[in-house]
Amino acid sequence: MWVFLNDRFVRKEEAVVSVFDHGFLYGDGVYETIRSYGPGIFMRDQHLARLQRSAEAIGLAIPIPCSQWPDLLHECMNRNEVGNDRVDAYLRVTISRGEGEIGLDPGLCPRPTVVIMAKELQSFPPAFSRDGVSLTVAKTRRNLPEALSPQIKATNFLNNILAKRESIAAGTFDSLLLNWRDDVTECTISNLFFISGRTLHTPALDCGILDGITRTIVMSLAQEEGLPVHEGRYQIADLRQAEECFLTNTTMEIMPVTKIDAFSIGNGLPGPLTRRLQARFAASRTRFLEPIS
Repeated sequence: MWVFLNDRFVRKEEAVVSVFDHGFLYGDGVYETIRSYGPGIFMRDQHLARLQRSAEAIGLAIPIPCSQWPDLLHECMNRNEVGNDRVDAYLRVTISRGEGEIGLDPGLCPRPTVVIMAKELQSFPPAFSRDGVSLTVAKTRRNLPEALSPQIKATNFLNNILAKRESIAAGTFDSLLLNWRDDVTECTISNLFFISGRTLHTPALDCGILDGITRTIVMSLAQEEGLPVHEGRYQIADLRQAEECFLTNTTMEIMPVTKIDAFSIGNGLPGPLTRRLQARFAASRTRFLEPIS
């Protein structure tokens, strides 16, 4: 495996970061998860723009010019023999504050650490999409947005990890987090949607959720299908009345949810509108791929 580290590609065994890196010491950094369909990177510019916004939000200067990122991502895919007609790619870009003396002052770190990794995208089992997945309502609450903005895609993931441990203990696909008001927010790595009364509902950004890139696409596709979309504040009682429910993110696309804790969603099977959106998404993928020269 080849990894891009700071200014060059190195073998996996040489891709090491100092124990004094503030990403390791304090979780001080940002990241993006990106995928390809064949050689085309999905929503490339949107992911890179969000990486830039996250970095700016924490006062972190990305040392690589915007114009160089496409070539770097493709070289990483090519070196690892992914992102081609046989294998879709999973790309992870991480930028930490960098190496510095112990202490919280970002000024202790003269240079950020930049890492790009590419590997084969591991798809979820087909049964998940066919039959739906189950969720656990986590006791762990979503971070207060005034304490840590959910629009910063930060490497400090402890809030999500604590919630994930709950779903693992419960034997479910993932955990659904509530916020400080008991509003539904999102799962550990995905946005949540539900359908009620032929309207597609999803928590509003001010509930404390990440503005997911696939979330935005799905809302647009729903409107193309003539399905009204409403962003609002919802509680678990609203999900109990829902006819359908699903999750979205870059790698899972649209994942049906059929059970939350002890209650089933609708008739306990993925619903017809979810299936329509899945089909619409699959048919529309090429619209969201980078241009291939």
